[in-house]
Amino acid sequence: MTLATISPAEAARLAREGALLVDIREPDEFARGRIPDSRNHPLGGIGALDSAQPVVFLCRSGMRTGANAAKLAACHAGEAYLLEGGLEGWRKAGLPVREDAKAPLEIMRQVQIAAGALTLAGVTLGFLVAPAWFALAGFVGAGLTLAGLTGWCGMATLLARMPWNRRPAV
Repeated sequence: MTLATISPAEAARLAREGALLVDIREPDEFARGRIPDSRNHPLGGIGALDSAQPVVFLCRSGMRTGANAAKLAACHAGEAYLLEGGLEGWRKAGLPVREDAKAPLEIMRQVQIAAGALTLAGVTLGFLVAPAWFALAGFVGAGLTLAGLTGWCGMATLLARMPWNRRPAV
């Protein structure tokens, strides 16, 4: 079964009529910004959705939902759609988005910032201080390559344990 892509306006109309909006991003991404009343079912653990209503799947830009359309179609026996442009398309259409600026940046954005800063520092120090600092840039590059090949990112694991990424005790 192939999923049709629908516009944000059409998705909003379906949602008003009771359709289920399913955000397949990771919980840290969902916490930072989401469509009001959408539900978070991360792609890695998504299973059968028990809903008689139509389902609209979304991610940040529409790329993840498009790339995983067959898997998402298998999750719902009824009407199901992909949101064109994802959350960003929804936002550009002027539809409401619930933002939480106090939520930490998404882990992968933190990885990108840390990896970029470490690589830049290694190269800069390699030129200005001692060539041995180039090893820092090489180490970060090797870690990113390993993450790409295996799907496991040591830096993401480490950053997820940092105090700013932990939920405060209630």
